[in-house]
Amino acid sequence: MTIERHPLQPFLPAHATRLFLGSFPPPRAKWSMDFFYPNWINDFWRIMGIIHKGDRHFFEVADAKRFDKERIVQFAIEMGLAFYDTAQCVRRLQDNASDDLLEVIEPTDIAQLLRPMPLCHTIVTTGGKASTLVQQQFALADAPAVGTSITFTADGRELRWWRMPSSSRAYPLAIEKKAESYRKLWE
Repeated sequence: MTIERHPLQPFLPAHATRLFLGSFPPPRAKWSMDFFYPNWINDFWRIMGIIHKGDRHFFEVADAKRFDKERIVQFAIEMGLAFYDTAQCVRRLQDNASDDLLEVIEPTDIAQLLRPMPLCHTIVTTGGKASTLVQQQFALADAPAVGTSITFTADGRELRWWRMPSSSRAYPLAIEKKAESYRKLWE
């Protein structure tokens, strides 16, 4: 089985206040853009559209089955959102993006991701494997339940860690309910 290195550079605006961490991108054949949460059938950008624009289709390109990368990047910069994944290098046990079928060969150094973002106070994980890797890296006894958060200190910085429901459609929760959970990040 082939080992894959992460195909994207971390997106880390210096003024970012929230770092979103997934596990690893899906196979490139499933991408609709070259940015985070690229899979057309992943609802992350629709959830952001519901919360921030009142329109689940706001980040979609009309009649194209793809997301508008330029609009998304501008939104992320304006909102102070950073993105990366908890795995730098993986082996896919099957040709899909399922967390259960990813073997992490090299985890991401999350503390290193945070260093160039002094205003970042929140880490958000968007799936089970990402949450497990955050818990392991920061040697935390407990992980937050889905839809909740905990606070901890790392490198002298207090961080709030939110564990959100997966934005994958495979996660059995209606998009409106997922949006309710994600909305907590801005309350």
